Amino acid sequence: MLTRSAGQLRLAPGAVIGIDLTVALSLGAAFGYDLHALAELLPAGEAGLVRTLNERNGREN
Repeated sequence: MLTRSAGQLRLAPGAVIGIDLTVALSLGAAFGYDLHALAELLPAGEAGLVRTLNERNGREN
C-alpha cells in the first residue's frame, strides 16, 4: 500500500511529512485488503518511509 500511495505524499518545504492515510485506506478497501490490519500497519510503514526519504534528501527528522 505504501508503494501504491506514493503519489499521495504530504510535503513541507524540503521534507516529506507523511502519506495521506485516508487515501491509503481507501485504496486498501478497493483492493479488498483487511482494513483493520492496514490501520495497524500503515503508520509504522509511513514512519519508515518518511525517515528514509528525508535521510536520502539530507533532512533530519
